[in-house]
Amino acid sequence: IPDSIGSSALNEKVFNEDTIRKVLSILMEQGIKVDYGNKIGKTIIFAKNHRHAEKIYEIFGKEYPNYPPNFCRVIDNYTNYAQSLIDDFSAAAKLPQIVVSVDMMDTGIDVPEVVNLVFFKKVMSKAKFWQMIGRGTRLCKGLLDGADKEQFYIFDFCGNFDFFRVNSGGREVPTTLSVQQRIFDLKVNLIYQLQDLKYQIDDLMAFRDGCISDLVCRIAQLNRDNFSVKQHLRYVEQYSDEKSFVALTPLDLQQLSEEVAPLILPMEDEIGAVRFDALMYAIELGYLAGNPYRRGLNDLMRKVKEIAKLGTIPAVLEQKDLIDRILNTDWVADADISDFEVIRRNLRDLIKYIQPGPEQIYDTDFSDDVISMVQKPSELGNDDLQNYKMKVNYYIRKHMDVPAIVKLHTNQPLTDEDIHSLESILWSELGTREEYRAEYQDKPLGELVREIVGLDMNSAKQAFAKYLNDVNLDDRQIYFVNQIINYIVQNGMMKDFSVIQEPPFTDRGDVGEVFTDTMVWVDIMRIIKSINANARAA
Repeated sequence: IPDSIGSSALNEKVFNEDTIRKVLSILMEQGIKVDYGNKIGKTIIFAKNHRHAEKIYEIFGKEYPNYPPNFCRVIDNYTNYAQSLIDDFSAAAKLPQIVVSVDMMDTGIDVPEVVNLVFFKKVMSKAKFWQMIGRGTRLCKGLLDGADKEQFYIFDFCGNFDFFRVNSGGREVPTTLSVQQRIFDLKVNLIYQLQDLKYQIDDLMAFRDGCISDLVCRIAQLNRDNFSVKQHLRYVEQYSDEKSFVALTPLDLQQLSEEVAPLILPMEDEIGAVRFDALMYAIELGYLAGNPYRRGLNDLMRKVKEIAKLGTIPAVLEQKDLIDRILNTDWVADADISDFEVIRRNLRDLIKYIQPGPEQIYDTDFSDDVISMVQKPSELGNDDLQNYKMKVNYYIRKHMDVPAIVKLHTNQPLTDEDIHSLESILWSELGTREEYRAEYQDKPLGELVREIVGLDMNSAKQAFAKYLNDVNLDDRQIYFVNQIINYIVQNGMMKDFSVIQEPPFTDRGDVGEVFTDTMVWVDIMRIIKSINANARAA
């Protein structure tokens, strides 16, 4: 039950376009998906009346123009051939995938493939409420990429669960990544790894440039008027420029994964070829990371063996030499990125010929292609992030409620107990003390965390309140103090005081010109040092 939209707002503005966009955005991002995360599962949206249903249908068409016209349809008493539409919805392989219903789908419809129910209206009858929920309770074998349907999602935007005193459980909806999104993430990580100096050779530089061009092109295709894209527009615009990929940082990886990858549109390509791309990019990333993706390499060999059994197909026969080299030599064991790319480009379009028999399973690890949003895309067969530094950054940003981290973010002094808590996290949960020292040398734990999370703006302003509220300061002095606040908020602290001799600090004069009263500047320095000191134990 999302808390992104208040039920009162929905009741008052049920036809408001922005409200409908929000509802559709939450459904499309968080709903259960099928086809390896490529497509939203069969979904019923319960609308208030015909005008409401038509408005939902209209907004869906505007927000998701890349979907075919019959991907979402209205089914109510005004619909011609409503039973024919219901029959199509009941067929797993047919469209519509989403139906917006006014009363006609509430009861008596048995579609086992339904995995998402959207309550976009108030339901006053408890019996009817439970009948509507029953549309999602039907079991369905093999629905989720070979796995059986074990659950369905209910999105209640109008307070029905509260009205009937149903315990929602308050559990966060675990969204999944599509294969396309995973490929996007893998390419981002490839670009990141390939910026190392040792990889600055012609063929790898060209490969990296190609990955960047592809990602920028995919981002450029996003519809800026789409509600979901608007929510992340800052990042979409930032990474639409190839210059943003020149030297990626761990923060860039996180932002691309969390803010941009979920928006990427599906590729119009055969799903087997797309999944093979994902497999090969994962193998390539494992090679660069010095951690061979053995499960992926085994999966590659299985697929090539199955392709080899189809030698009478002309397209397979054309790749006979390559297939023989893969199966009958040690070439793959000694292969590099260029070799893996040869395999990917030449074999991707042959995967569609593999037909699993009743006794055979060719793709045994579906979790490689559908992974939790809370995991990093660079997990190549295990639950660890790519390296210690990325683990630290990811963990700290995802656990801002840890008391020690809260204190660091809000400029509260640390205790010895807080430091012990950070030691347990950074030296036990995420890695070892030796790994920490190898990455960060002797940097105090609190300083590291403060640099990652920054300083809360309100806390920073509170520290400098006497100067922000001092009517005796002139505009230049207030400007200088604000630049200090902005710097500390972004960087967590100010240890290198040489930065105040550079823009933007000096845009209205250097420190000696601005603060002619040295005692004022001495006191400002005291505040800065106090903020720095709060990142260490008392």
